Amino acid sequence: LDVPKATEPRGDSDGPRRGSLCDRHCAAINNVQGDLSDLGPHLHRPRVLPAMSPPSCCQQHSEEVCESCVVKTTLTAENVVEANKLSNNYKFGFKKWKSHVTARPWEDRSEIVKELYSDLNVIRGSGGSTVTCGNVLYLLLFGWWLSFIYVLMAAMMFITIVGAPYGRLCWDLAGYFLWPFGKVIQKVEVPKSHRALGAREAGAETSGAGESSALLGGPVPHRWRPWCWADGRHWQRAGAVVWLCLGYPMLVLAHGLVCVIAWLLVILIPVAKLNARTITRVLLLPPEQVVVRRLRMTEVPLEGEVILCCYRAVNPYYYKYAVDGINVFAVNLLPLVLVTLVLGYVDSHNRLTSSPVKFTLALLSIMPLSYYIGMAIASISAQSNFAVGAVVNATFGSITELTFYITALIKGSREGNRCYAEIVKSALTGTLVGCVLFVPGLCMVIGGIRHQEQRFNSRSAGVSSALLFLSVGGVFAPTLFSKVYGKLVCGECHNVTQNPLGHYLCHNCHFDLMENNGTLYYSHVQPLVYTVSLLLPAAYLIGLFFTLKTHTHIYDIHISGCHMPGHHHSAVVHWSRWRALVILLLSTLCMSACADLATEHISPILTNSTISQYFIGVTVLAMVPELPEIVNGIQFALQNNLSLSIEIGNCIAVQVCMLQIPILVLFTIFYPTNFTLVFSDLHVYASMFSVVLMNYIFMDGKCDYFQGTVLVMVYFILLAVYFFAPSPSGC
Repeated sequence: LDVPKATEPRGDSDGPRRGSLCDRHCAAINNVQGDLSDLGPHLHRPRVLPAMSPPSCCQQHSEEVCESCVVKTTLTAENVVEANKLSNNYKFGFKKWKSHVTARPWEDRSEIVKELYSDLNVIRGSGGSTVTCGNVLYLLLFGWWLSFIYVLMAAMMFITIVGAPYGRLCWDLAGYFLWPFGKVIQKVEVPKSHRALGAREAGAETSGAGESSALLGGPVPHRWRPWCWADGRHWQRAGAVVWLCLGYPMLVLAHGLVCVIAWLLVILIPVAKLNARTITRVLLLPPEQVVVRRLRMTEVPLEGEVILCCYRAVNPYYYKYAVDGINVFAVNLLPLVLVTLVLGYVDSHNRLTSSPVKFTLALLSIMPLSYYIGMAIASISAQSNFAVGAVVNATFGSITELTFYITALIKGSREGNRCYAEIVKSALTGTLVGCVLFVPGLCMVIGGIRHQEQRFNSRSAGVSSALLFLSVGGVFAPTLFSKVYGKLVCGECHNVTQNPLGHYLCHNCHFDLMENNGTLYYSHVQPLVYTVSLLLPAAYLIGLFFTLKTHTHIYDIHISGCHMPGHHHSAVVHWSRWRALVILLLSTLCMSACADLATEHISPILTNSTISQYFIGVTVLAMVPELPEIVNGIQFALQNNLSLSIEIGNCIAVQVCMLQIPILVLFTIFYPTNFTLVFSDLHVYASMFSVVLMNYIFMDGKCDYFQGTVLVMVYFILLAVYFFAPSPSGC
């Protein structure tokens, strides 16, 4: 869907010439587009509020200045909680969250989404051909061996004699699970007369075998027999006992394995639903009540309850599937966290797995935990006032990165290894460069594939850019100070010309700040570091006050209090505030444990790897925790909401400089480590160049996929520089 563009406001008839230039000023102001996937049919076309109409603005101001001419985007949410969440997305310093924090009304969802959550018991009038690539994939992965297991179970049940009815059921299900598409499993009821007859006469055959259905074609194969009680005493029969002891457990294991594999593959979730419903419904019914039929292309209704009816094994839209508001990928990765913690702390001597495997598992576990932390922060902020939301976002917004950085610094301090401090600096620089270049660039490229040109609010991006310039200058001020006043010390020098006054070639040179017992560092550099660490958070608070209180019109957002006709829904939140708080605390605790395992098992990688430690820091350690944010930015860009995609990267970069680094400096005061706010030249040049390039690209308030490609290519060039750079001294 394309977001409707705001119409240009027109001047009144009294002053068309005077209003024309002002109209152009007003049209130049970029509208913050709404989130289509969040709002769906509730997205209103951007309109000019009566209090800020362009004609009155143009009559009251000169042609040169028309700043109050603001075209506002009106967003209508389903409920108050969603309105708060949408508003928080455009607030400086708040996490930009894509998913809903409340349950969306069923009637507001698209037909594609409704199909994802529907049970496999809906019969279509004309489903088309069932021979598809996905169905053939099911046959190759699961169908043949499931059918074979049912054939074996059928033979076993026939051998027991008393389990013969279940043998016939397994034989029918063997054909069904070989190719279940276009077939239906139905529960039929035994007529009361037949139940009474079966209770009185053990050898009588029941009537009604001639029933037929035009939809299914042919007679209905009733399976009840005089020895098969269809009442509540079904499980008292000997055959049922044999079934529960021999057949049912084996089939539960087989279907459970298929269910787990299909669920983990996500696009095969229909197969998982098929097998789960078989375990919980089909296999627990009396065999005489289960009928397997082949559908025909007609619309005559079936007789009896439809238990299973599947047409497709693969649905690519299941990446949208959510369980209690949690995306299916985050659900699937949650067991990985448990495996990581068990292997990390139980197998401390690496008898089961090696250190690189544990390090990889720990990093992968950070991704779902970051998602849960983001979801909890968004839920608490949407259900709380501005002050609580700001505190939660400022406190837990950077908890993922800080837990890793602090545990790495503690381990480096205990071992006396400076390499951990350098890794932390590389990760900080990698997060800054990645969020300035890679995140917005990737969003521009992917969004530009669907939309030829995307526009964003250049004024709000300008505020973030100004804060980013300030923060980068403050962070690297001690480094520049040390370059000017520090003493250059080299580890090894060779005279190239064999002349005492000739040229010397030196290696491993650095600026020594500890000359004369560290007078320069302790008297000049360290006070400068503490001063910068106090000023940067203060600038962050001023930025919050500026953008959220005194100049809210820059972000140009208006949340309407009205709802669409017929849609008066109360907010049914996925997570209450207390539940979100508990999940936030538990996720933070698990995050700390995974960060501890990652730093514990990174040593072999740093010592044995031929790759530069700079490269490991700026790529793996920097970008893996930001993957949920990158996914959010891509989804916003696909919905033509590039403003939020850009703000995601800018917000993370600003938090790195204005919150994370000052917190690390404050931590070193109470727990001395090797971390100093003096970066290498490579970090300084890469960060400065990235910020300048980002501001140049965002200057005009519009972009396309080519500009995004430029940002991504520059990012990869910097990665190549880090890849071939020698490891920092001390590593």
